[in-house]
Amino acid sequence: MGGWGCPHEVDGLCIKVAKLPCDPGMKGCVLAGRFTFSKPEKNRPKRDKNGRRIEPDKK
Repeated sequence: MGGWGCPHEVDGLCIKVAKLPCDPGMKGCVLAGRFTFSKPEKNRPKRDKNGRRIEPDKK
């Protein structure tokens, strides 16, 4: 099994985001917007080439 560690996490707290509990992808996290997370609320909305938000298809 593999794993990774965030260099900004110290004793379970994020030193980049006001020493809040580390939660990868939270607002202000250096990982936000760089990766796709399994929780959709942590992902940034898709945007078109003009910067407008693309709404997901609703079925």
